[in-house]
Amino acid sequence: MRADQATGPGTAPRPAPHVPVVIIGAGPVGVTAALLLARHGVRSIVLERHRDVYPLPRAVATDDEVRRILQAVGVDEEFDAIARPARGLRLLDARHRVIAEFPRSPLGRHGFPQTSMFDQPELERLLHDALARRPECELRRGAEVVGLTQDGDGPVRVTYRGERGEEHLWADAVLGCDGAGGITRDAIGAVWEDLRFEESWTVIDVRTRAHVRCWEGVDQVCDPARPATFMRIGEDRYRWEFRLRDGEEPSPGRLRELVAPWIDARDGDFEVIRQAQYTFRARIADRWRQGRVFLLGDAAHLTPPFIGQGLCTGMRDARNLAWKLARVLQQGADERLLDTYEGERKPHARHVIRLAVATGWAMTGGQDEAAAVRRGLVAAACRVPGVVSLAGRDLSPTLTRGPLVRRRVRPGGLAGTFCPQPWVTVDDRRARLDDVLGDSFAVVTAVPPTPSLRAVAAGIGAPIVATDTLADDGALAAWLRAGRADAVLLRPDRVVLDVVPAGAGDFTDTASWAPVLCTTRLTEGIEPPARKPPPRSVTS
Repeated sequence: MRADQATGPGTAPRPAPHVPVVIIGAGPVGVTAALLLARHGVRSIVLERHRDVYPLPRAVATDDEVRRILQAVGVDEEFDAIARPARGLRLLDARHRVIAEFPRSPLGRHGFPQTSMFDQPELERLLHDALARRPECELRRGAEVVGLTQDGDGPVRVTYRGERGEEHLWADAVLGCDGAGGITRDAIGAVWEDLRFEESWTVIDVRTRAHVRCWEGVDQVCDPARPATFMRIGEDRYRWEFRLRDGEEPSPGRLRELVAPWIDARDGDFEVIRQAQYTFRARIADRWRQGRVFLLGDAAHLTPPFIGQGLCTGMRDARNLAWKLARVLQQGADERLLDTYEGERKPHARHVIRLAVATGWAMTGGQDEAAAVRRGLVAAACRVPGVVSLAGRDLSPTLTRGPLVRRRVRPGGLAGTFCPQPWVTVDDRRARLDDVLGDSFAVVTAVPPTPSLRAVAAGIGAPIVATDTLADDGALAAWLRAGRADAVLLRPDRVVLDVVPAGAGDFTDTASWAPVLCTTRLTEGIEPPARKPPPRSVTS
């Protein structure tokens, strides 16, 4: 590992303290990772060079899978109060005629609207308030990380400059959530792979009570001369994004001309909260891990914003890695478990970036003649039955075969997919499914469990939840039937790890995943690790 060594006379004379996890960066991805680790009982210190939440808008959209992640860290109700469901995405031509419309459902399979608009500073405040309530987490502001060193597979030495000068920490793992310009990617010797998209855009956030012509969704204007994006964020909040020509810097008067198709900006009730210029890029790091140092979020990948997946992709990183790291640190799982982080997340991140680049090309590529041809092709394609619903489906990844996803024996199998999350009623209490399952592995079954299934569940610390004990209108049982399964084993991130095929009675491939999770010891008479008792309605 290439180390960035800290220099200076302020080296702390006392021994550096030890912490299980150090997280570099207190943005949404870093704080979410800390909160998820805390749910598994793992202590962390979050180091952030800024002294307060960045006050201006950045990310404005999230999907239902990320809403489910916010539920997992305990801020879903507060987020619901600041979020606004969006109807979907429209492609418009230069005259703002609709080329195609891709609707988004008000209730996706994760139990939330498929698209929600929000203000990032408000989300960050919710996450930081939740962080302050967790004794397992400590946030140190004004702490700029300047060095990372790691000797083989040993702990990582983190050097940072804080209020008392240069200080050090030893960590069993370091999560680099420090963005595209952070230290972590260089520290592990990772380099960017360029996915061939780079454009300059201006982003304008506005507050107004004036009438704005909008459809409560996202508009992408496919005009090669001036591609643009428009969306409503809140009750009186709107965002416009326009591609800039070389050397162009729009004046306030020019901004009013650009937004004129949507609003008469001569109205005095028109406050520009922020205008900023960005270079949208498409990049992915060639490696996401070196030893016990990991890259998450913008440190690992950069995507153009055209499908609203920049922040979402980083939040998925945190969800995927947190439970695996907790199992390695607390329960002695095999180090190979951590290798699955990049193996599972990188292909999905690459797919999302390519989809965003394709959307950007549809908005910006070609000259006027090409744009006219493209408009006709897209409009014709969207008249084909099923194309709109296919293009508008959720972006939750279906994982391919790996140590934590058993081999699929037929198309449409459940392994590697997410379990849906219906509302359920347990002991006269209505709740979302994940709140019943808790933070552990779980077995969901539509048939009485066999002794061997019970043994596997006990060995991995998974409660067994029978679908007939959940008043969910039969949604889970129907999902299992559609996948021709009697039961499924869910990972803590609610991905299906293994399946009991209809009539089989047992899981199909425990020998492939049990050693990675270190559950083989349970078959040798060693007691499983202690776990929280299951909910009262759960049988085990």
